[in-house]
Amino acid sequence: MTDEHQQGTPEPEGSGEHPFQFTDKRKVNASGDQAQPVEPAPADETAEPEAAEAPAQDASVDPLAGLDFEPSGDAAETSAVLKAQAQAAEHLDALQRERASFTNYRNRALRDQDAARDRGVQDVLAALLPVLDDVERAKQHGELSGPMAAIAEKLDQSLQKFGVERFGKVGEEFDPNLHEALMHSTDADATAATVNLVVEPGYKIGDKVVRAARVGVVGPE
Repeated sequence: MTDEHQQGTPEPEGSGEHPFQFTDKRKVNASGDQAQPVEPAPADETAEPEAAEAPAQDASVDPLAGLDFEPSGDAAETSAVLKAQAQAAEHLDALQRERASFTNYRNRALRDQDAARDRGVQDVLAALLPVLDDVERAKQHGELSGPMAAIAEKLDQSLQKFGVERFGKVGEEFDPNLHEALMHSTDADATAATVNLVVEPGYKIGDKVVRAARVGVVGPE
C-alpha cells in the first residue's frame, strides 16, 4: 500500500469551508493483504437483563433478616423484668379467682350447714310436740309436781338452747300468722280480736313457725 492510503484524500483548493477528511483505519497485514476493518464486539445481550434482574433479586431478600434485634445488657434485663411482672400479675389474678371461689363455697357450705341444723331441730321438735302438749296440759290442771315438774323444766331449757320458743298466751292480739283460731266469740267491749283461750301453744325456731298456736278468739261485734 502507498502512503496515499494512510494520508487520505488531499484537501481541495479554493474551498472556504472546513476541508473534508477521510482516514483509512484498515490495517495492513504483513503479507500485504488488505485487512478488514475491525468491528466492535457486540455487547453481551444477557448482561443488561442480568443487571436489571439484580435489583429484583435484592428486593426479594428481607433487608432486616441479618439484623440482631435480641435485647442485650440493660434492655435484656428490662425485658425479663416486664415478663416476670406479667407472669406475676397473671398468677395473682388466678389466685384471687380461686380465693373468691373458695369464699363463695365456704359461705354456701355454712348456709347449708345451718339450714340442715334447723331442719334437724324442726324434725325433733315436731316429734316431741305430742309430749310437750301433754306436759302443758298437766301444768294447766296442776297435775305436774315433784320430780316430773323438774323434768318438764329441764326439757324446756334444753329446747331453748336450740332456739325453740313457745308462744300463745291469753290476752295476746290475734295474729293469723301465729295463731290458728279454733273458736270465735264477740264482745261489745272488745276493740280488737284477742286470744281468750289457748288450746295448744305454738312453737317456732327463730322466724320459722313450726306450729301455730291453736286458740280461741274474742272480738268486737
